[in-house]
Amino acid sequence: MEAHGVHYAIEVIHWVALGVMALVYVLRLLWLFKFKNFRDRQAPGENGDTTNWPALYSLGNVVMPWAMESTRKRPFFYVTFVIFHLGVVAGIFLAFISSLNRPFLEEPVVASIFMIILAAAFLVSVGRILRRLLRPVMRLISTPDDYFCLSLLTVWFGSGVLAEAHISGHLHSEWYLTIYLALTSFFLLYVPFSKISHYLYYPFTRFWIGQTLGHRGSMPASRG
Repeated sequence: MEAHGVHYAIEVIHWVALGVMALVYVLRLLWLFKFKNFRDRQAPGENGDTTNWPALYSLGNVVMPWAMESTRKRPFFYVTFVIFHLGVVAGIFLAFISSLNRPFLEEPVVASIFMIILAAAFLVSVGRILRRLLRPVMRLISTPDDYFCLSLLTVWFGSGVLAEAHISGHLHSEWYLTIYLALTSFFLLYVPFSKISHYLYYPFTRFWIGQTLGHRGSMPASRG
């Protein structure tokens, strides 16, 4: 089968996979909402805050590296965290925009931005694999799913660079984009059943943590 025909078939599968992912997420959220939110049994702290401010503060924790000791003391780790997740966003955007508005991705400036972000995310991903393999503590807490997801993400980032290079005219084979879309389709089907799906629960868990710790008077942390 010619690359063009395979590419068209993969595009169809791509959108079907997105629908399956959305369905699984809806079912997960319906299951989550079956559990009633309970109030903190601990007595309110001296500086307890019953407003939603601590919950909103908790939600924004991910963009406040100074708020957590782990990122405050290791700024480089936070930078790699940002690059890695920007790569995920860029990769998803690339997969869908290549079908919806391909000329946008053909612009030289846009193409360069996407390739730089995805290439940087690829390097960070390789570093994360090595970190899990070489650090005894990381090996101890790592599961097969961690290694599989990271390895697949690394290949996905790398193929994204090649796919964008093809879209922008630097590589001529349609297979680069076809393989990238096939990998993306697999991810859409696999992610809801993997540890990567943690982001689905992030807003709910952070909101609850913020309310709980705000009630106790320990979020945001008091400064002397």
